[in-house]
Amino acid sequence: MTTAWADLPNAKHIDRLLADLKKNPDRWSAAWTAEWNAAWNAARDAARTDEWAAAYGAARSAAGTAAKGAILALIAYDDCAYLLDEKPEHVQMLGLLGNQAALLLYPACLALHKEVVYVN
Repeated sequence: MTTAWADLPNAKHIDRLLADLKKNPDRWSAAWTAEWNAAWNAARDAARTDEWAAAYGAARSAAGTAAKGAILALIAYDDCAYLLDEKPEHVQMLGLLGNQAALLLYPACLALHKEVVYVN
Protein backbone atom coordinates (compact mmCIF):
# COMPACT_ATOMS: atom_id res chain seq x y z
CA MET A 1 0.00 0.00 0.00
CA THR A 2 1.33 3.40 -0.96
CA THR A 3 0.97 6.23 1.53
CA ALA A 4 0.36 9.90 0.81
CA TRP A 5 3.86 10.64 2.07
CA ALA A 6 5.63 7.88 0.11
CA ASP A 7 7.36 10.44 -2.14
CA LEU A 8 9.08 12.22 0.75
CA PRO A 9 12.79 11.61 1.44
CA ASN A 10 11.96 10.49 5.01
CA ALA A 11 8.96 8.29 4.14
CA LYS A 12 10.53 5.12 5.54
CA HIS A 13 11.24 6.91 8.81
CA ILE A 14 7.65 8.15 9.06
CA ASP A 15 6.49 4.56 8.48
CA ARG A 16 8.92 3.38 11.18
CA LEU A 17 7.51 5.85 13.70
CA LEU A 18 3.92 4.93 12.93
CA ALA A 19 4.68 1.20 13.27
CA ASP A 20 6.37 1.73 16.63
CA LEU A 21 3.52 3.97 17.77
CA LYS A 22 1.02 1.23 16.98
CA LYS A 23 3.12 -1.36 18.82
CA ASN A 24 3.99 0.78 21.89
CA PRO A 25 1.30 3.45 22.45
CA ASP A 26 1.98 3.73 26.20
CA ARG A 27 5.63 4.52 25.64
CA TRP A 28 4.73 7.19 23.09
CA SER A 29 2.18 8.74 25.47
CA ALA A 30 4.83 8.92 28.16
CA ALA A 31 7.30 10.49 25.74
CA TRP A 32 4.75 13.13 24.85
CA THR A 33 4.17 13.92 28.51
CA ALA A 34 7.90 13.96 29.24
CA GLU A 35 8.88 16.56 26.62
CA TRP A 36 7.29 19.03 24.20
CA ASN A 37 8.36 22.40 22.85
CA ALA A 38 6.95 25.44 21.05
CA ALA A 39 8.93 24.50 17.93
CA TRP A 40 5.70 22.96 16.65
CA ASN A 41 4.46 26.15 14.95
CA ALA A 42 7.71 26.98 13.17
CA ALA A 43 8.12 23.46 11.84
CA ARG A 44 4.46 23.19 10.84
CA ASP A 45 4.84 26.30 8.72
CA ALA A 46 7.85 24.73 7.00
CA ALA A 47 6.08 21.39 6.36
CA ARG A 48 4.33 20.53 3.12
CA THR A 49 0.63 20.76 3.90
CA ASP A 50 -0.76 17.74 2.00
CA GLU A 51 1.82 15.27 3.29
CA TRP A 52 1.47 16.65 6.83
CA ALA A 53 -2.31 16.26 6.79
CA ALA A 54 -2.05 12.63 5.65
CA ALA A 55 0.65 11.64 8.15
CA TYR A 56 -1.08 13.57 10.94
CA GLY A 57 -4.26 11.62 10.29
CA ALA A 58 -2.35 8.34 10.52
CA ALA A 59 -1.23 9.23 14.07
CA ARG A 60 -4.63 10.19 15.53
CA SER A 61 -4.49 8.52 18.94
CA ALA A 62 -3.46 10.26 22.15
CA ALA A 63 -0.19 8.36 22.02
CA GLY A 64 0.15 9.52 18.43
CA THR A 65 0.60 13.09 19.59
CA ALA A 66 4.29 12.43 20.26
CA ALA A 67 4.63 10.89 16.81
CA LYS A 68 2.99 13.92 15.18
CA GLY A 69 5.87 16.19 16.15
CA ALA A 70 8.39 13.69 14.85
CA ILE A 71 6.48 13.21 11.60
CA LEU A 72 6.27 16.97 11.22
CA ALA A 73 10.05 17.23 11.59
CA LEU A 74 10.60 14.43 9.07
CA ILE A 75 8.39 16.24 6.56
CA ALA A 76 9.82 19.71 7.14
CA TYR A 77 13.50 18.81 7.48
CA ASP A 78 14.79 16.30 4.90
CA ASP A 79 18.14 15.88 6.68
CA CYS A 80 16.96 15.03 10.22
CA ALA A 81 16.19 11.28 10.13
CA TYR A 82 19.62 10.39 11.53
CA LEU A 83 18.51 11.93 14.84
CA LEU A 84 16.12 9.01 15.41
CA ASP A 85 19.11 6.74 15.95
CA GLU A 86 21.05 9.13 18.19
CA LYS A 87 21.01 8.86 21.96
CA PRO A 88 18.08 10.86 23.35
CA GLU A 89 20.39 13.04 25.46
CA HIS A 90 22.29 14.08 22.31
CA VAL A 91 19.04 14.98 20.57
CA GLN A 92 17.92 16.91 23.64
CA MET A 93 21.21 18.84 23.65
CA LEU A 94 20.79 19.77 19.98
CA GLY A 95 17.25 20.91 20.74
CA LEU A 96 18.42 23.07 23.60
CA LEU A 97 20.95 24.62 21.23
CA GLY A 98 18.12 25.61 18.88
CA ASN A 99 17.85 22.75 16.40
CA GLN A 100 14.13 22.79 15.56
CA ALA A 101 14.08 19.23 14.18
CA ALA A 102 15.76 17.92 17.34
CA LEU A 103 13.13 19.62 19.49
CA LEU A 104 10.37 17.86 17.60
CA LEU A 105 12.16 14.50 17.43
CA TYR A 106 13.19 14.30 21.07
CA PRO A 107 9.96 12.61 22.31
CA ALA A 108 10.26 10.09 19.46
CA CYS A 109 13.86 9.34 20.45
CA LEU A 110 12.73 8.71 24.02
CA ALA A 111 10.02 6.34 22.81
CA LEU A 112 12.17 4.53 20.25
CA HIS A 113 15.06 4.10 22.67
CA LYS A 114 12.71 3.02 25.49
CA GLU A 115 14.10 5.70 27.78
CA VAL A 116 10.79 6.97 29.05
CA VAL A 117 10.00 7.26 32.72
CA TYR A 118 6.40 6.22 33.35
CA VAL A 119 4.51 8.38 35.82
CA ASN A 120 1.17 7.24 37.28
